[in-house]
Amino acid sequence: MVLIYLGQWLGSAADDRLVHHTISSGAKALVISAILITAMSTLFAEVYQTEILMFAAVLSALAVLMATLTSLRAAQLGDRLARDMTMGCLFLAISNSGLYAHQLLPDNTSFILWVVTSFSTVMFFLTMVNLGIRRNRQIRRLERLSGLAQGLDPATGLPRGSILLSKVDDAFWRSARLKTNCTVICLHLRNLYELSDDAGHMVDQQILSAMSARMRRAVGFRCVVGLYHPRCFVVVISSDKHDAPVADTIRRLRAVGNEPLTVVGEQQAQHSFRPHMGMGVVTHAPTHARPMDVLNDAERQALATVRGPAGHIAEHDIETAPAALV
Repeated sequence: MVLIYLGQWLGSAADDRLVHHTISSGAKALVISAILITAMSTLFAEVYQTEILMFAAVLSALAVLMATLTSLRAAQLGDRLARDMTMGCLFLAISNSGLYAHQLLPDNTSFILWVVTSFSTVMFFLTMVNLGIRRNRQIRRLERLSGLAQGLDPATGLPRGSILLSKVDDAFWRSARLKTNCTVICLHLRNLYELSDDAGHMVDQQILSAMSARMRRAVGFRCVVGLYHPRCFVVVISSDKHDAPVADTIRRLRAVGNEPLTVVGEQQAQHSFRPHMGMGVVTHAPTHARPMDVLNDAERQALATVRGPAGHIAEHDIETAPAALV
């Protein structure tokens, strides 16, 4: 089992066919050997107990050796975590040797050997847990990066572009099937780049990530949440009569949209950011509306709410154009 899981952890089936076949063949040979040892223990335990233990010790040593060589080869091929796996295999070898020494030489084992065996066993399990967590993080990161090609935003993981439009269209289709209205909410973050000069140009990624998490908590996981463009979030609510009123969701979005948050700048200094959020809400019967038109209407409403009194336009919303050539 350890060999099989080690092969899956290393990804040997995709990276190294030689290692993959070695692990699979070795695991099958160990299973057959385990069945043979079980049969021998049942039939000849009283006569050949020491020999059976020696045979089991040799097989376990071979399994540890195969795991160690596999980890070393993966480390040579560039897997950084495989180097730590080699250290884990070393702890396993010490633990395995100590356990069989206690069984084969019960009268000649010292207290120090007990301590070394116990320490190596604990360190082996801690190393395996640590490496498992780190590998899972790598896998999740690769899954997130692979999703970027499918239309996901790198900072928030939210759908954008054609993927967002397809999800909005699906929400409209569900609403039409349920014979209910569909509500599209656009939230325009006017001052997204407000801290760029003081905190650095990457701080906006932290803001987007935090705001997207807040919105997801506010609306739940049944609603569509996406990024129309870097300063405009989109929430699509397709509900029926048994769901909570849309007004409650809008109230929660307004609350989380105005809460200040703390970001870390390039010099590891903390900066306080207070979002200035404009909201546009459009509710339509899905059978008589086009998702793109509804999105544009909601965005126009959101932009209108972030403009100052008497039609004043905020600095971040001023449209600029190059001067004419003379």
